[in-house]
Amino acid sequence: MRYDRTVHVDTDFATAVDRVRDALAAQGFGILTEIDVTATLKAKLDHDMEDYVILGACNPPLAHRALDTDRSIGLLLPCNVVVRRDGDRTAVQVLDPNTMVALTELDALRPVAEEATRRLDAALAALTADD
Repeated sequence: MRYDRTVHVDTDFATAVDRVRDALAAQGFGILTEIDVTATLKAKLDHDMEDYVILGACNPPLAHRALDTDRSIGLLLPCNVVVRRDGDRTAVQVLDPNTMVALTELDALRPVAEEATRRLDAALAALTADD
């Protein structure tokens, strides 16, 4: 089972991160956290790796609906957005919201997953529209 929704963009990493922020904002997602995995691994382990950032995105109305259905769903919310260098391109990845339904088997989450999928797919499509 695939658990990601991924697009590749032909732009530099910093520009891609900015475009991801804008595309998510246009779909009602705010960025609550940012983890610079590259810098963290370098600082903590002296390990070099490609550019890799995890953005913690949240759409409060969707999160609220999901949490009202299942308080533990926070473990599976499609909040993490990965932006990473992938060869000479930049990959942008989100957790497929349908994973929430598949793993919990809660049909009540299906409408939330469907709306989250529409919004995340629109954000991903906006990133590739200019390429």
